[in-house]
Amino acid sequence: MERNRNFIAELKYELRQGKMTNRLIIINVGVFIIIQICSAFARLGKIDAHEFIHMIFALDTKVDQVIQHPWGIITSIFSHFDFIHLAFNMLFLYFAGKIHEETFNGKQLLYTYIIGGIFGGLAEILIQFIFYPDGNPTSVIGASGSIMALFAAVAFHRPNTKVFIFSKFSIRIYFLALLFLIQDIVGIGKNDGVAHFAHIGGVLFGVISVYFNAEKFQGIFKPIFTKTKNNTSKSRPKSDEEYNTEKINRQIKTDIILDKIAKGGYDSLTKSEKDFLFNQSKNGK
Repeated sequence: MERNRNFIAELKYELRQGKMTNRLIIINVGVFIIIQICSAFARLGKIDAHEFIHMIFALDTKVDQVIQHPWGIITSIFSHFDFIHLAFNMLFLYFAGKIHEETFNGKQLLYTYIIGGIFGGLAEILIQFIFYPDGNPTSVIGASGSIMALFAAVAFHRPNTKVFIFSKFSIRIYFLALLFLIQDIVGIGKNDGVAHFAHIGGVLFGVISVYFNAEKFQGIFKPIFTKTKNNTSKSRPKSDEEYNTEKINRQIKTDIILDKIAKGGYDSLTKSEKDFLFNQSKNGK
C-alpha cells in the first residue's frame, strides 16, 4: 500500500513521519524552490525581489543589519541561492545526517543542525565585528555550518566510525572531519566566497554538544519545539527504545547496590541507595 503513494503523498509522509534527515533535506529544497521562483519573477521584471530575497534568506554579518533582520540567523541555514551549492550541501547533509541520526536520534539531529548553524552565523558576525568593523558587509547563506556540526558531533562521540566512499573505500569519520576543518583553517582570509568561520563555529558546537551533553542545550530551546497547553508541556509516551534503556540502567544500578550489600552489608548504603532499592522492590521492577 505504501508503495502506491504519489509524489505529493510521499512528501507529506516524509515530513510527518520520515527520518529527520529527510525532513531537513525537503525543507532546504523547498526553500530553494521558493527563492528560485521569486528570482524568476525578478528577472522577468515583474517584481523587484532581489533585495527582498536577500533580506529574508541571507544573514548579513554587520551588527546593525543583524539587529534589523535577526531572522536571518535562522533562515540562512535553510537557504541556498545556487543549485550546485544546494546539491553538494544536501549530499553531505544526507551523509552526515544519516550517521548522526543513527548514532543519536532525530530530535538531537534537529537541535544540532539548528543550534550548530546559529553558532556558525554568530562566529561570522563576531569575526566581522572584531577584525573588519569598517569593511564591506558579507553574507552567510547555506547549511554548511549546520552540517559541520553534525559531522563534528559524530566524529567526537564515535571517532572510529567507518565511512564508506563509493562502497569500496573506508575512512574513519574523525579523519574526514579533520580534513574538512583543516580545509577551513587554510581557507581563512581567502576571497573564495566560503564562510569558513561559519563552518568552524558549527564544528565548535558539534563538539560542545557531545562533551557537555546535548540535552542541556536542548532544554534551552525546548519551548520552541514543544507544543504547550495552558503553559504546561504535554508529556509524550516513551518509545520502546527509551523504556528498555531506562530498564537496563535501573537493573545495572540495582546490581551495583546489591553487590555493595554483599560486601559491606545493608548499613553501608547511602540514603538515596536505600530509597532506590525500596522503590525498585515496591514497583516490582
